[in-house]
Amino acid sequence: MVLPALERGGYLCEKQVDVGVRCGGGTHKADAIARSGSDEILISLKWQQTGGTAEQKVPFEVMCLADAVRAGKATRAYLVLGADGWSLRDYYTSGALAEHLIYAKLVRVVSLEAFIRLANNGEL
Repeated sequence: MVLPALERGGYLCEKQVDVGVRCGGGTHKADAIARSGSDEILISLKWQQTGGTAEQKVPFEVMCLADAVRAGKATRAYLVLGADGWSLRDYYTSGALAEHLIYAKLVRVVSLEAFIRLANNGEL
């Protein structure tokens, strides 16, 4: 669903892109990178169908994506939250995480529906 929307929006896409080392070590792979002109946009996709631990991983993923942007791997990044099992989705997509993480503004956290709309319209 994500890749066709990006292509419809005029982006060139690549899946499973190595973007360096995660905070604290380990390989960091973005689910996709979308390119348009000089823009390179990292995309990380998270799915939470039922309650679980994925919610606690969101701040760390934002930190890792922001680190990759700061290292010049992309111009910005999106963390896309899919499905309806997120009890904190409204909090994360509101931008409130930026109050706690100094580089969080480099990463936009959005719902899957919002991302598809933005991608389809070439508005990432």
